[in-house]
Amino acid sequence: MKVVAAIPARYHSSRFEGKALVEIHGKSLIEWVYRQTVKSRFIKKAIVATDDARIFEAVSRFGGEAIMTSPLHKTGTDRVAEAIKKVEADIVVNVQGDEPLITPDVIDGVIQPLLDNPELQMATAACEIKDKEDLDNPNVVKVTMDRNNFALYFSRSKIPYHRGSHGTSTVYKHLGLYSFRKEFLERFTHLPQGELEKMESLEQLRVLEYGYKLKVIKTDYDGIGVDTKEDLDKVVQRISQLQKSENQ
Repeated sequence: MKVVAAIPARYHSSRFEGKALVEIHGKSLIEWVYRQTVKSRFIKKAIVATDDARIFEAVSRFGGEAIMTSPLHKTGTDRVAEAIKKVEADIVVNVQGDEPLITPDVIDGVIQPLLDNPELQMATAACEIKDKEDLDNPNVVKVTMDRNNFALYFSRSKIPYHRGSHGTSTVYKHLGLYSFRKEFLERFTHLPQGELEKMESLEQLRVLEYGYKLKVIKTDYDGIGVDTKEDLDKVVQRISQLQKSENQ
């Protein structure tokens, strides 16, 4: 099975323009993501899918591979699907281009179920929400699962809702990391948007609305997606701490 990672990266991000090229400890953000991705034991090839020549050139300079895509894509998954169209692959992993702390273990975690189960078309990851402020934050997407860890629903609201005092349950944060069989990725991007997807503005709901199974891998990893300069400050601090502990 040939596994290829595709990392979507735009320059014109609405909340933080040019974030892919921001320098963190001597490397651009996109280089951090790329180098973490290729540490995966299953990834045979990694590609940055971008619509901007500046990102393309930056990736080429550090020795990575990039593919130019249309600037008209509405989602990173659409961009990945275009980039991967002519690439030989059995499994495609969509690694978010703004998560420089992504670990190879969590990437391997979403690939393994597709290697183990030939019927499975797609997998993703989730971690326990420990910060109470995240529970009511609509930018933190929640997911509920069945007993076999297949997704039941994704929402920007807190799910499950705790009515009364009948105990508590863990609330899980969805991590925007996906693995697809290549044929399913192509099929998915050609499906019309579902009503729930439109309401929540969550493309993964399209999978559930059309009746497909989506395996959720539970992980301890809780990375920081860089959407703002405040997020960037957190990443810089976290990497400084990691480097300090490695040198001790």
